[in-house]
Amino acid sequence: KTKYSKLIFRKSDTVPEELHQMVQESFLALREHNCFFQDLVRIKGKHFLTPVSRILIGNPGCTYKYLNTRLFTVPWPTESYDIKYCSPQIHDACKALMRLNDYLHIETVKALQGQNLFENKEIKDTSVIDGKQRFATSFTEQGSVSKDQSSVCVSEDDKSLKNRTSYNLTLLNYMDPLQMLYLKQEPYFGMGNMAVSWHHDENLVERSAVAVYSYSCEDSAVQESNEQELKGRDPAVWHVGLKVAWDIETPGLAVPLHQGDVYLMLDDLNMTHQHCVLAGLSPRFSSTHRVADSSRGTLEYILGQCELALQNLQTDSDSMALSLKSLEAAVVKQVEEIHNEVEFEWLRQFWFQGKRYLKCTDWWLKPMAKLEEFWRKLEIMTSLVLSEVRKEQQIEEQRNETISCFLLLLKERQKLRKEWTAR
Repeated sequence: KTKYSKLIFRKSDTVPEELHQMVQESFLALREHNCFFQDLVRIKGKHFLTPVSRILIGNPGCTYKYLNTRLFTVPWPTESYDIKYCSPQIHDACKALMRLNDYLHIETVKALQGQNLFENKEIKDTSVIDGKQRFATSFTEQGSVSKDQSSVCVSEDDKSLKNRTSYNLTLLNYMDPLQMLYLKQEPYFGMGNMAVSWHHDENLVERSAVAVYSYSCEDSAVQESNEQELKGRDPAVWHVGLKVAWDIETPGLAVPLHQGDVYLMLDDLNMTHQHCVLAGLSPRFSSTHRVADSSRGTLEYILGQCELALQNLQTDSDSMALSLKSLEAAVVKQVEEIHNEVEFEWLRQFWFQGKRYLKCTDWWLKPMAKLEEFWRKLEIMTSLVLSEVRKEQQIEEQRNETISCFLLLLKERQKLRKEWTAR
């Protein structure tokens, strides 16, 4: 009740039957069209293929980055966007997952409001106990609230609640454990095979919720196993595991997941706790809805950065020759940082793995062509800086400052190009 109070579990019979049918058909259609892919991720300088296959679906122009890999959304049908899908089934699947996203958003808001009311009621109730007891218990209660509840009971305005529950994408996962030659064992509590190791979800809005819809393709073998009396967790059934971060003294939690079950990780649970996914025997899909931090991860953001950089480029009206407006170190630094961001966070990330999404839609091709156009202009701007700093008439102090910050970013670019070539 104190250590895992922000985990909310909902059995499948609480979810509308029509929604189950739509979502489960979507999973199967996406698998049929080969839309799930293993990601090549980087951990501690080494590259690994994920055992789980994934696809990202969400708001047009949104991306999600984890373990040095940027995923690009297959956009769900959104008004005012022209999105062409490779088949009607893929369109229907994206539409169904948008419906699920709306449903989970409403359920998350309700759950958070309900928990706030519960916490506030508990505080009210404790205020009526006698003075001596109140004095004796106030320190321990305050401690448990600050440590375990992390201020969930603090009232918040509707805007904050909306920001932390408005899921802008879902990361779909698929795995057939019987196809995996080796699965890592859960190391702390003996929970068995892990499909996904202990982790916090990355790149999310602070204290935002995560909602997960689980669909395991259970067969008769799994059902039989459920009927047996077993100690500990049933290895045939998929589970979500939770533990308090950096704490193996507090017992871990393993919650069984059946067809259509939903769980919510509210408020700061993703920060204070780690979670893992424990493999069952049957193939399993999940739809994990998140509020991805979009401050630097949207198409709108990176196009805006490009426009900002190109403000330092001017064209002579007579000769059409290009030149730089300013050679100030701060301006050059900003432009070259944007240059690196466009190349390594967007273009190389997309063409390395993002082009596989062409199986679903070609929506990203036009934006990428536009970014490549910007990148070519940024390359010209780099050449112009080199030409200018070679000229003798530059004030030496300003010239040295410009060269100093410019060289740092060129070295970074060279290093990253080598890394990407090796990758």
